[in-house]
Amino acid sequence: MAQKNDFQFSIREYRPSDEHVVMSLFRDGILEHVYPAFFKAMSHPDHVGVALSLSMAGYVLGGSSYFQALLFGSAWAGLLYYCCHEIYEGYMTRRLSTDMADIQANYLGNPDSSFWVAEADANGQSKVVGMVAVTGKRRGEKGERFDDWNGGAMGDGSEFAQDAGDGSYGEMSHAVVVFPWRRRNLGSQLTLKALDFCKERGYARLILDVSSPQTAAISLYQKFGFVQTECHRNTHANRWFSKLARINVVRMEKFI
Repeated sequence: MAQKNDFQFSIREYRPSDEHVVMSLFRDGILEHVYPAFFKAMSHPDHVGVALSLSMAGYVLGGSSYFQALLFGSAWAGLLYYCCHEIYEGYMTRRLSTDMADIQANYLGNPDSSFWVAEADANGQSKVVGMVAVTGKRRGEKGERFDDWNGGAMGDGSEFAQDAGDGSYGEMSHAVVVFPWRRRNLGSQLTLKALDFCKERGYARLILDVSSPQTAAISLYQKFGFVQTECHRNTHANRWFSKLARINVVRMEKFI
């Protein structure tokens, strides 16, 4: 049991009774990145320039109409928001129909994987306020590794086996903490839980994918010694969506 700022929390394995709250937490945790990604994209000089140019065109074409200027500029902003929303919602929908569709079987039913929830105790009330999962990959496993963001084949893991002993590794995913419980060391404790699990299983490293707008998460992982090994825009969505939204998928790894 950990305690900070008068709140207590414990980290335990997922139970079937957690399904409803975990699904809700997962949805909210993914879709909350849409607005930060949108505002980050809109603040880029290229997009600011396009929005201003369109507004000017609307003003001229509308016969000095401020409404037309606003409408044209808003159309560009709407397109960028749509791109950001499609990227995150598409990722969420795909995961809900694959591994998250049966957490018990896909994680707890596999000794090389696990799924944990963080339960907080405040004023005598228990509430699930965070979660994290690890999927284990062993040498000799057949099939290609599934890329979190683009749903494509990323090889059979041989790139890890070259300098990682027997080639076994863990993939961390679904790291979410409810907003009121952030900055209370809970994110660090969930990361440590994943790292400890990998150590127990003898994994050579832990890898994870995070989107570029998640700057707080990237900073946290860097403090734990994770390093960026790849950065790309190959999401599951249309490649132009990622390009317009300027959302990168950042891959980070840590040797254990």
